[in-house]
Amino acid sequence: METNKQTKREGKKSRGVSASIVVLCCMVLSFLFYQFICGDPKNFINNDLNNHPANMLGTIYTGGYNISIVIGLFLTVFALSVERIFALTRCNGKGNLINFVYDVKADLKKGNISGAEALCAKQKGSVAAIIDAGLKKYKEMEAENLSKEQKVKEIKEEIEEATALELPTMQQNLPTIATISTLGTLFGLLGTVLGMIGAFGALAAEGAADAVALSASISEALVNTALGIATGAAAIISYSYFSGKVDNMTFAIDEMGFAITQTYAETHK
Repeated sequence: METNKQTKREGKKSRGVSASIVVLCCMVLSFLFYQFICGDPKNFINNDLNNHPANMLGTIYTGGYNISIVIGLFLTVFALSVERIFALTRCNGKGNLINFVYDVKADLKKGNISGAEALCAKQKGSVAAIIDAGLKKYKEMEAENLSKEQKVKEIKEEIEEATALELPTMQQNLPTIATISTLGTLFGLLGTVLGMIGAFGALAAEGAADAVALSASISEALVNTALGIATGAAAIISYSYFSGKVDNMTFAIDEMGFAITQTYAETHK
């Protein structure tokens, strides 16, 4: 039994997409986009990188290499959000989760454990797998020579263990998105500071201020500020949305775990 549990636990570790790989790929794509797309001379007046930008791509290029990091973080948020959509859809299962929970509870009240198991097999997903583990333990306890309290405890522990195995799959990559909500803003602020340093440097130069250098430095500051704030906001929205999805599933699991143990306690004297 312990071997099977260990095998199942190891299988969970291989699920999902590694955040480190996504971050690396997004950073490479961001640098290529910055260097070859934004840095195309066509994006500047007279095809000269030293002139003013002719469009938004040229304006982004004036943000300096720091802006490529911010863009990479933004792409990472987007990529991980798409990954979470597919992953949490699988965890949720095929049907509506609320209806599934309602139907399983209805079968439990009727004492139709086999019917509840059939619903889990049809629903699939992490939530159904956890509930199914509890139901199987429910049936196993029927043949065990233990007190009612011990049997209820066994069922509860089985549900908790199944939850511990499935929960990492639900929460995977969310800490990375939460981290980017701060990093995006900080790197944007860093670019802003670097841009302002360049702007004051142009003002402090001997003679008249270099208007081109001054405007380029201000553009660098503002572009970094805008994209840094956008990245941080996108990460916060993404994290909040998917955390809410995970919370809904864990609430359903807790509700069903209580229903299963309560039903066993009430029907077995």
